[in-house]
Amino acid sequence: MIGRTLGAYFMRRYLIITFWFFTGIFGLIFIVNFTEVSRRVGDLPDYSLWWGVTFAALQTPFIMQQAVPFIALVSGIATLISLNRKYELVVARAAGISAWQFLLPICIGALLFGFAALFVLNPLASFGYERTQFLEADIRGGNNTPVAGGEAPWIKQRFGQTETYIGAAGVLDEGLQLVGATFIVIGADMDAMERFDAQRAFLRAGEWQLENARRTTRGNPPELMETVSIPTNLTPEFVLERLASPETIPIFQLPRKIAAARSFGLPANNFAMHMHSMLAMPALLVAMTLIAATVSMRFARMGQSSAMILGGVMAGFLLYVVTVLVKAFGSAGFVPPVAAAWFPVVVAGFFGVTFLLYREDG
Repeated sequence: MIGRTLGAYFMRRYLIITFWFFTGIFGLIFIVNFTEVSRRVGDLPDYSLWWGVTFAALQTPFIMQQAVPFIALVSGIATLISLNRKYELVVARAAGISAWQFLLPICIGALLFGFAALFVLNPLASFGYERTQFLEADIRGGNNTPVAGGEAPWIKQRFGQTETYIGAAGVLDEGLQLVGATFIVIGADMDAMERFDAQRAFLRAGEWQLENARRTTRGNPPELMETVSIPTNLTPEFVLERLASPETIPIFQLPRKIAAARSFGLPANNFAMHMHSMLAMPALLVAMTLIAATVSMRFARMGQSSAMILGGVMAGFLLYVVTVLVKAFGSAGFVPPVAAAWFPVVVAGFFGVTFLLYREDG
């Protein structure tokens, strides 16, 4: 059985390498993000260097969530290769320690990394993404927000004889506030009557209250209006479920949001899929570590095959693609969210365990 000191040493090595990989990728994403933000809004009057740095810093944790599985994979490969090249794994094997024993502390390190991503990085990412929506809406004055165009989600409400199509760059305050909102009012004859582009839209009792709105009607120049009221029968839960991205809600609030949406008869598959995907994150990182072990435990004198390492990276990438694909099926309701979130993790774990059993035990 591996001793506590040796196990702590292996885990510490993994966590240190993971920390430096995480820090390096964080810095790279921050620089790229800052450059892209400066290119996109750098010509606006209110833009400043400090605004760009703040925006990029707040948005980077949101992007880092997507990179966590790859960081775990590369960190596992790098840790095992480093231990192997220094003959530390050779000495451990000579002392009677099996691969399962010295992989255990590394897997525990991956599990801790997963919990940190779940309970620390995810709330930071949600908070940062919410703040960036405020910042971009403020600097653009509520107009010409990129995500309020064709990529924005839309909902339709019917009130009286009119229909209103509503789109927004972001949904805040649990569905009570829209950022970069667009309202298109359709009359009884199915012709567009008017369009409102508002910096903010607040859902009050029975009405939408738009602030700093630009009203556009056919054949007339745009008209700036300080406040506009549009009657509605929508609830905050419906708006949140239809317009908000699940990634903008912290993991701690997701169960309550899902329960509230389902109490109104909404499926809330997007939120349920995201919640189970995040809960499966620690186990996914352990599966990534097992995949890393299958390609990086060869004896150092025999050389580390570049083809095997590349195969491990490709296997991790394939696992990520399958995870995203199954997640899309779960979000659409074709597959139960629990099964869609855990199926790739279980399959990857069985693959890693089976391969290691074949390598170790024949």
